[in-house]
Amino acid sequence: MSTTKPCPICRKPRSAEFAPFCSPRCRDRDLAQWFGDGYAVPGRPAQPEEIAREVLRGEDD
Repeated sequence: MSTTKPCPICRKPRSAEFAPFCSPRCRDRDLAQWFGDGYAVPGRPAQPEEIAREVLRGEDD
């Protein structure tokens, strides 16, 4: 029985070269999901004013 997890996109065996995916195709599909809002971090969306405040606060460091 294999102890390695399958590719999270297609469930085929992982490739060490493209881990945790099996191929560049699955790696790119995952990246496209992040860019296209297919995945999301739970929580309310940040307001532009909140983002600006955080950026300005970081510049003081």
